[in-house]
Amino acid sequence: MKVRFAVSVALGPPDPTHLAEVVTEAEALGFDTLWFSDVPSLPTTDPVLGVSLAAALTTRVKLGVNLIPFGSQPYVFARQVAQLDQFSRGRLLVTLVPGLDLPGERAALGVTGRHRGRMLDALIPDLRAWWAGEEVRSTPGVAPLRLAVLPRQDPLEIWLGGSGPEAVQRAGKMADGWLGSLVSPDRAGAIRARINDAADEAGRQIDPEHFGLSVGYARVATDIERAVRLRRPRPQSDEDLTEMIPVGAQALRDLFRRLVDRGLSKFVVRPIAPVDSWSDELAWLADTLLDLQN
Repeated sequence: MKVRFAVSVALGPPDPTHLAEVVTEAEALGFDTLWFSDVPSLPTTDPVLGVSLAAALTTRVKLGVNLIPFGSQPYVFARQVAQLDQFSRGRLLVTLVPGLDLPGERAALGVTGRHRGRMLDALIPDLRAWWAGEEVRSTPGVAPLRLAVLPRQDPLEIWLGGSGPEAVQRAGKMADGWLGSLVSPDRAGAIRARINDAADEAGRQIDPEHFGLSVGYARVATDIERAVRLRRPRPQSDEDLTEMIPVGAQALRDLFRRLVDRGLSKFVVRPIAPVDSWSDELAWLADTLLDLQN
């Protein structure tokens, strides 16, 4: 099983000079992937713009995105992602996410009162068809359209996240991989098994190496309070939280060993506390984790 580590690099307000330094340094250190998350209600870099910049500055490292597929027309979204894969020369990794459960964000994305899971159910087949060069009628009464520019990857894979029953079933029936977050190793292993069961029921198979987790970590114990404030809903106990958010280098390494034992192998790491120096943080992460990559 190939263990790979990605690092979230576009945290904080957009700053092209700073981001350029971070992505080039992360590639030089040997991280497998740079990760960009779509959080429109917070001061973070837009992942499409961030990947465009990173693609121009790097040559080897893969570029992962959590993308909210709502807020624009499906055809426009499909076209944008296809060309992003071209800009990155086929290095794009895509995970579709529903966004945060915030009323203001839902309203801005035009999904207030709508079931975002059902919207994903309808959208994913259209995205796959467009990226395969097929015509799709996404709007009743409008002539079907095909993309003029296809992704470089064939196929361009779609990963999903989520740990609830519907999200797990959806991943098994529709996804090429699963990238979860804020679950313990035991629960992550159980989710992996349920996703595979759902895939079997749908007559499909998910690559056994396409299961991963986004892991927030703390360098020191006092940083854990930030994780408690961000957690929705909060865990039942501090012990539950430390199962998901390790504190210190040894705890971080131990967590990934436990996750690998449960069949997960692709990981995104992100600091839960503000970073004073990304050069120092990347060097610490590289020293802590990259010997576990194989």
